[in-house]
Amino acid sequence: NLAHRSFRVPKLLEYLFAYCGVLALEGSPIEWVSTHRYHHQFTDTEKDAHSPLKGFWYSHMGWILDSSSRFGRYGGLKNVEDMKKQPFYVFLHHTFMLHSFILAGILYAVGGLPFLVWGMGVRMVVVFHSTLLVNSAGHTWGYQAWNTGDLSKNLWWLGLVALGEGWHNNHHAFEYSARQGLEWWQIDLTWYIIKFLEALGLATDVKVPSEAHRKRMALKTE
Repeated sequence: NLAHRSFRVPKLLEYLFAYCGVLALEGSPIEWVSTHRYHHQFTDTEKDAHSPLKGFWYSHMGWILDSSSRFGRYGGLKNVEDMKKQPFYVFLHHTFMLHSFILAGILYAVGGLPFLVWGMGVRMVVVFHSTLLVNSAGHTWGYQAWNTGDLSKNLWWLGLVALGEGWHNNHHAFEYSARQGLEWWQIDLTWYIIKFLEALGLATDVKVPSEAHRKRMALKTE
């Protein structure tokens, strides 16, 4: 909900989710949201930080090592002023790596090397590549259902691996939507969690595309 404001949760719950994201070591929330917003603004163009136009492996991992591609072409973190006004996110931006080191220390103290290997190494590799596959595979393989003007694709197995994000053409067509698996058979675990939170009264202002918007975005078959 940080990048697209597709739903709202109480601030403390939002901060908890963001903190869990920090432990994936994929950057601070400010940096991650900035990259993602720029990705939607410049999808599959030269200004897109991780488009497969620059090669599959570049879109998967190479872009992470290219700081000029990530922010230099945009002039910095200028599209996250809403987050830069919040001290919690500013704090995480400057300390995000520290929290994983603390977690690693706790895991080692509690369970030794096995806890460290599985709780940090294996977990981070699985989560890392599940996320990165959305950038690479999600813009390379699969099918398009919507006229997005980019390379985004719907890919069923990525929908499972990435907890719903694999319905990526859906996401680019309706980036504001909290639901990415728009058909009943498109498994979207993130959407199910959001609906559960909504049933508890914790998620509000949950956005989904209107039927009129879906008709406007649909690919013409004739």
